[in-house]
Amino acid sequence: MDEMWIVSDRARWRADFEERVLAGYRAAGCAEPLARALLERAVRGIDDWTVATDGSGWVAVGVTQDDGAAVGRIHDLTAPQGRAWAERWCAERGARQVAVRLTGGAGAFADYPVRGQNRIRTAAERPSLPPGLTVRPLTEEEYPRWYAGEVAAYVADIVRAGALTPEQAREKSDRDFAEHLPQGYRTPGHAFYALEADGLVIGTGWLNHGFLPGVTFGFSLEVYPEHRGRGYGRAAMAVGEWATRQGGDEALMFNVFGGNDIAMNLYDSTGFTVLEEYRSIDL
Repeated sequence: MDEMWIVSDRARWRADFEERVLAGYRAAGCAEPLARALLERAVRGIDDWTVATDGSGWVAVGVTQDDGAAVGRIHDLTAPQGRAWAERWCAERGARQVAVRLTGGAGAFADYPVRGQNRIRTAAERPSLPPGLTVRPLTEEEYPRWYAGEVAAYVADIVRAGALTPEQAREKSDRDFAEHLPQGYRTPGHAFYALEADGLVIGTGWLNHGFLPGVTFGFSLEVYPEHRGRGYGRAAMAVGEWATRQGGDEALMFNVFGGNDIAMNLYDSTGFTVLEEYRSIDL
């Protein structure tokens, strides 16, 4: 059936949708408290979504304002012919881009470019730092220079992913850093590190302990360009695991932007699985 119709009683769809989302997180290895916390994030705003069916499957869609632009979102898709209907529905409401959040593979959205991924792995129970590498807290005096470098790198990542224009990326960066670090260097739960080798600072780390149940989020584990190609990338991952356990968590999570093939390859080779993937396409 090609015809779709909007449903008013969404109870059956919602129960099915939430169970499928939970199953995806469980299949990715998430413990139940983490799977439940991720579900809470996945269903934010669900009462504003529009749900339709063709009698054999479901489509859930919405349009939000992101960085001044209308963005369509396909929140759920199990109806065989539902994608075309969803894209048309979003376009009719002014969206010029459609985005999806995926678990368990691209499926019907394989032609949507990857804009970002959340990667996760369980940290070693007793991680040790690589020989020749030491870690110390970043000092408050070092923080402003570190902050400026992080902002510049973040803006560049967003632009490279093709998600936003440079101006939009800078505006997003300002909002995101203000949200994540409202007290700057002294923001509770956040830890900043300097990585040293042979007496030189070769990189930095920024981690948020307790980001989700049992999860430390690695906002950044950066090896400076002049020190790359010497195995320090893998060493930085070991630092992340060490810091995760130091912070009392069990798993380490990262976000990687689309187009950052070097980081994706590093995460592949160090055992970080794709927990969530974000894709979008221009209409």
